[in-house]
Amino acid sequence: MREIAGENLVVEQGKLQSDMTKVISLNATALLLWNTLKGSDFTLEDAAEVLVKQYGIDRERATADAAKWVDALTKCGVIG
Repeated sequence: MREIAGENLVVEQGKLQSDMTKVISLNATALLLWNTLKGSDFTLEDAAEVLVKQYGIDRERATADAAKWVDALTKCGVIG
């Protein structure tokens, strides 16, 4: 994750030339998940729990939102 021009961006790492179509801009919620879960093996349920605790939303909504976040990171090649 890098802050560039006031934006929090995740860019695919490890290649000589990054594919700039695989850049994710993190909003405040995505950044919360990133900062809370980075560097650890986490499950979808772990990410949902972060959202439930932070925002007091129901588990179903939290799981759906966490799934979107995980899907975006997977498509970018950040997680497998």
